[in-house]
Amino acid sequence: MKVGDVEVTEHGHVALVEIQRGPNNFFDEDLINSLADVFEQLDQDMNIRASVLCSEGKHFCAGANFGNRAEQGQRGNRKISDGNPLYAAAVRLFDNKKPIIGAIQGAAVGGGFGLAVMPDFRVVCPEARFTANFVKLGFHPGFGLTHTLPLLIGQQKANLMFLTGQRIDGQTAFEWGLADVLTEQASLREEAMKLAGEIAENAPLAIVSVRATMRQGIAAAVKRQTDIEFVEQHRLQQTQDHKEGVKAVAERRVGNFTGT
Repeated sequence: MKVGDVEVTEHGHVALVEIQRGPNNFFDEDLINSLADVFEQLDQDMNIRASVLCSEGKHFCAGANFGNRAEQGQRGNRKISDGNPLYAAAVRLFDNKKPIIGAIQGAAVGGGFGLAVMPDFRVVCPEARFTANFVKLGFHPGFGLTHTLPLLIGQQKANLMFLTGQRIDGQTAFEWGLADVLTEQASLREEAMKLAGEIAENAPLAIVSVRATMRQGIAAAVKRQTDIEFVEQHRLQQTQDHKEGVKAVAERRVGNFTGT
């Protein structure tokens, strides 16, 4: 099965869901809707009990493509009253019913970081790196990260990542509890499939039931949080600091911010 840039292959009771936008796998509304469509279909597939989310190429998801001027213009012209269809798609992702294991290589940046914390578990390699670099863009975190990240690593470490924009590697992610398995890059998918298989060998109705209890209310919470995030992002998008931040990140330098 293939939906947009997402391909699905079945391996027994486990589905391998691969994002095919390598090498960077930049995300947009179309990609997140494709992923939501896939996981909704897998929820209806009685043969599938767990999934592995992975990406082709160098990076898991290097965030939004700020070099895409058409996409930038579309975001800039959106009104508050319009809402953000990207975040509506993200809420659909968090509303899926069956366990997902993320296999994270390379960069998971910004909204790509938000996508990486959507699965139930993460298998990472030392070369993986996670960055909530929004403040370096003169921007506000999104994709529900202000709700989901503190649940995984605690409020204090989440604040540290959000307010500094610092990057952590796979080893640190494992030590902080962001990652559940640390392995070599060459065995990343194998270990993710192994964990998915360990889940899938159990009673499928019980798996769905326990997961629903453990993740109770997460989609509604992400909806509330993305509504707040979108308002703040929209406001900050109008600032000179955001324009400077996008330019500075593209030029790999520190931003010259003025508070305007």
